[in-house]
Amino acid sequence: MNTFTSIKISELAEADRPREKLLLKGKSVLSDAELIAILIGSGTPSMSAIDLSRHILSSVNHDLANLARLSIQDLKKFKGIGEAKAISIVAAMELGRRRKDSGPQVKTKITCSRDIYELMKPELFDEQVEHFYLLLLSRSNQVLKKHLVSQGGTAGTVVDTKVVFKVALEHLAQSIILVHNHPSGNLKPSEQDKRLTERMVKIGRELDLPVLDHVIFTDHGYFSFADDGIL
Repeated sequence: MNTFTSIKISELAEADRPREKLLLKGKSVLSDAELIAILIGSGTPSMSAIDLSRHILSSVNHDLANLARLSIQDLKKFKGIGEAKAISIVAAMELGRRRKDSGPQVKTKITCSRDIYELMKPELFDEQVEHFYLLLLSRSNQVLKKHLVSQGGTAGTVVDTKVVFKVALEHLAQSIILVHNHPSGNLKPSEQDKRLTERMVKIGRELDLPVLDHVIFTDHGYFSFADDGIL
């Protein structure tokens, strides 16, 4: 059995303490474990904050994407992580996710299904329940708005077609794109997905408001109805 002697942060040389190290050398030199140690502040009587952080990272194979998927309840299973510390970690991971979508708001032009997938990453990456989004496009295929239509459980969400087209007409959209995620990671469209898409396409034609694509989003890839020729 592997054993090690845990050293408290207060016993480390000043340059090796996470907070002091950040002040002296800058944030980029800190390891993931040291950054998490700053978030949680303290460990347990037998384990320093850094050791506890390493333990948490080890449980997710040192993959920050996997860490971001842990819920507050998941984090509280680690000895030394109470609700406040778990909330700090979850909040930090969410800020990191939102940062991808920050900065100057430049209208994105959709030229292919990959553009749709990249555009929706800030909203759908790491999500554990289904979300259904509507992208409203201009005549030149620039995105006017991302609109969350509904969200549900891990197996599905209810979509009201009347709401979808009401929103599109109110924003004077020239065309629309449908996007929803599969938390399971399954890229294959369900029969319900196919029926919904067929219904949306039919109504869009009648309203002269074409549905350009329906994209199923997962963290590891996507499925495009348009690319597959079944739109």
